Amino acid sequence: MTDDRDSQKTVSFGFEEVSPDEKVSRVKGVFRSVASRYDVMNDLMSAGVHRLWKHDTIAKLNPQPGERLLDVAGGTGDLAKAFIDRADRVARRRGKADMASAIVCDINDAMLEAGRERPDMAAYEGRIGWVCGDAQALPFEDRSFDALTIAFGIRNVADRAAALSEFRRVLKPGGRLAVLEFSHMTAPMLQKLYDTYSFNVIPRIGELVASDRDSYQYLVESIRKFPEQQAFREEVESAGFSGVSITNFSGGIAALHFGWAV
Repeated sequence: MTDDRDSQKTVSFGFEEVSPDEKVSRVKGVFRSVASRYDVMNDLMSAGVHRLWKHDTIAKLNPQPGERLLDVAGGTGDLAKAFIDRADRVARRRGKADMASAIVCDINDAMLEAGRERPDMAAYEGRIGWVCGDAQALPFEDRSFDALTIAFGIRNVADRAAALSEFRRVLKPGGRLAVLEFSHMTAPMLQKLYDTYSFNVIPRIGELVASDRDSYQYLVESIRKFPEQQAFREEVESAGFSGVSITNFSGGIAALHFGWAV
């Protein structure tokens, strides 16, 4: 029997309130629409700075030889590649043959296809797997990964608590979680300037480059609806992670929440 309270529950889709199922469906539509231009748009919207944020995220994660990463909402595979590359450098320094591996798990098949088709992915054949799956119900066994990343994806999840619980479930004890997400700037005046840029420029770039203004309007709105850094830190801790730290990038345009599975 369906609980009336569940049927009345709504979540944010940008500035709209929709049912959880509708959000899942609409988010799939957004990323199916932008998949072919996703990497180009990320570079344009951030002037390439997102690559520095991802670099620092992987550095914090400290990949080791033989470790296994799950990159949730991993899209075109940037973090999976970086994880393997860094682990391989450590292996060479130590004279070890242990090879790290990664699985990119994304709810959107079009994003996974865009990642698999990247020319630079040929070098990772057999080391990066591609799985279509939902962050709220990951298709993996308990305690099966050493590290888990999700970059610019957690705000698109309909039920963050369910997803964080799943992240804890699939990580080994002592496993590391790295959540990189657009966030809130630490200086109110800078936030106003950033809002002006976001709402006036990013949807326009989406229209010109990806022929999709609406999807990028949603992405801008979804950033504003995401909790502030401390509030999200409490969500991560409530899911069973310890030692949760916050690293603000570019004055809080993005933030890395890092924690340990216990």
